[in-house]
This record gives sequence, C-alpha cells and structure tokens, in this order.
Amino acid sequence: MRIARGLVLAAAAAALAGCTGPGATPSGTGSASAPPSPSPGASTSTGAVSAQAPSGAGLGAVPNVVKELEPSVVTVRTPIGLGSGVVYHGDGTLVTDAHVVEDQQKHPYKTVQVQFADGSQDQANVVGVDDVTDVAVLKAGRTGLPAPKYAGSAPEIGSLTVVIGSPLGLDETVTAGIVSGLHRNMPPSKESPHGAIDLLQTDAPISPGNSGGAVADASGEVIGLSEAYLPPSSGAVAIGFVTPASTVTSVADQLLANGTVKHAALGVVPEDITAQIAQRFGLSSSEGALVVDVTPQGPADRAGMKPGDIITGLAGTKVTSVTDLLAALRQQEPGKTVEVTVRRGSTDQKLQVSLGDLAQQQ
Repeated sequence: MRIARGLVLAAAAAALAGCTGPGATPSGTGSASAPPSPSPGASTSTGAVSAQAPSGAGLGAVPNVVKELEPSVVTVRTPIGLGSGVVYHGDGTLVTDAHVVEDQQKHPYKTVQVQFADGSQDQANVVGVDDVTDVAVLKAGRTGLPAPKYAGSAPEIGSLTVVIGSPLGLDETVTAGIVSGLHRNMPPSKESPHGAIDLLQTDAPISPGNSGGAVADASGEVIGLSEAYLPPSSGAVAIGFVTPASTVTSVADQLLANGTVKHAALGVVPEDITAQIAQRFGLSSSEGALVVDVTPQGPADRAGMKPGDIITGLAGTKVTSVTDLLAALRQQEPGKTVEVTVRRGSTDQKLQVSLGDLAQQQ
C-alpha cells in the first residue's frame, strides 16, 4: 500500500506515517495480516476525552451514536491488508478511502471482501476511485443496508467525534474525541502527489485499519471518513485527520454517475522553495511555488507560463507553498479562466489561465 499523508509543518511532514489502510504501520510498511478479530458485532471502546462539545453533547452521547451507526460500518479486506468502510446507499453502495482498495502501485482492485456488522461477508466491486481526494465507491450484492445520514456542513471545533472502524482487524472498534481543527492541508509527497486538502482534525484515536471508517458527531451523522494520523514516533499525541462528508458525498456521487471526478488542472509540476533552492538561484524569498516543469500545450503553457516562474497567487488566493497552490486549485472548476500571478526574475506578471481537467492530463 502507499503511505498517505503529511501535515503542513516541517517536522510533522518529515515524520508522517499517515495512511490508516491495508497493512499500514507507523513506518508505512508492514504486514498485511491482522490479529484475530472479535466476534461479529462486538465493540471495543478505547480512548476518550472529558471535554464536552459546545452544544453540551459529551461522552454520554457515544453509546447512542454507536447503536445507530455501528450497523452501517463494514470491514474491507484486500490481498494486502484491511480497512474500513461505510454504507452510502441501502442498495449495497459503500464508501471508503481509495488507498484501502488499491495495491502497492496504487492500482485499484476489481473486487474486495466486505464483512458487515452482523458478521456476514460478501464480495464488493470497486466502482471507482479518486486519488486526488482519496475516496472510493464499492458495490456489494447485499441490499437493505442501513444508510446513515451524511453531514452537509462542517462541524464545530470542540464538538464530539466518534470513530468506528476496524483498526488492526479489531472489528467495530469505537474511539471518541473532539474536532481539533478544520481546513487542514497536507503537502504532496511521492506516494500522494496531490496532497490532501481541507481535512478535519480530531484527537479521537485513529489507527492502521481505521481508514475509510465512519467519523460521526453527537447526533450520529457521519461528518467524514478516517483518513490519516501522525504516529507517536513523530512526537504527536492524538492527531488524526478526516475526509469531510461534503467531499465524500460529492466525489461518490460523481463516481457513481460518471466513473470519474472532475478536478481543475494547471499543467505544471510545482516545488516548494527551500532555503537551498533560494540560495542556489539567488531568490530573495522562499514564498511561492516554483514551476519546475510545464506540460506542453497544457493550460499554463498556453497562457505563457515557463519553468522557473514562481507562482505567488491563483484566483485571488495568495500562494506561499505548493500546498497553498493545490488548495487554491481545488476550489476551481475545469474550463474556468483564472488569474495566476507569477514572479519571473524581479517582475510580477498576471497570466490568464484556462484550467484543464486533471483526468485528461494523467
């Protein structure tokens, strides 16, 4: 499997283990085998906080959330490990993280094994994956499944989070915490070239195997899917990340309708400006995204962008790093013309770029 994600902090980015999917360990490598699972439907509750959400819904709400949501959470098994998933529609449609159902080369499997909360198992087809958002849709043969409600807006910081999944093969494990932050972005890496944008942060314990499992609020609504965590070896304490429900539902609906997801593309290979790069090229600032390559006849090329340009703004958003650039680009639609500010030498230029579709440029 691939290692997932990094936090936008130099120390954290260097230490990230990240993905919580098949066979994951804090070092990003590990066995695909899992310890024996408890009996079907059994719950193990670990990790808790004493804080209450602003609405007054504290840990006392957890048992009711579990009763309501647990039947909707599944375990997903592949040839290299396991993860978790959540019912999306009662007709057998499930959602999970893309990396849960991909091999080590990031190729999706055609089918995976799914275990439901009642212990029954079924083969599920992988309908589609979107590596940009790390969301996948599965279709099992079983119908009449309990579909939970997915939240349509972001939760409040400090509100209750309940995580249900199968960490290390321990089916239907429950942990709880709070929403620690919103709009967290992670930088791109070799394993995750698109980075991860606009995630929720939680202190509810998330472990390998939780990936794709449900994260709910005090009312039992799914606020997102477990995505990544920073391991203790990084110096972190209870820092986990969640793909928001709004992202999950938008991507899932597109995959079900079209088999693909539209993402705006600029047609460049950007790189952060390190102190070494700034010194080597005599740059006065390390802010911005350095363009190291431009796709021939791509959107940026047609607009006149060149290797060596430094992108400092896109569509009115300041760009100080590659992560900023990806976050600004994620807010745009393919085909839209946006203004991109680039520094070329000692002068700034404003280019009008008609954005492309990432799916057509890969």
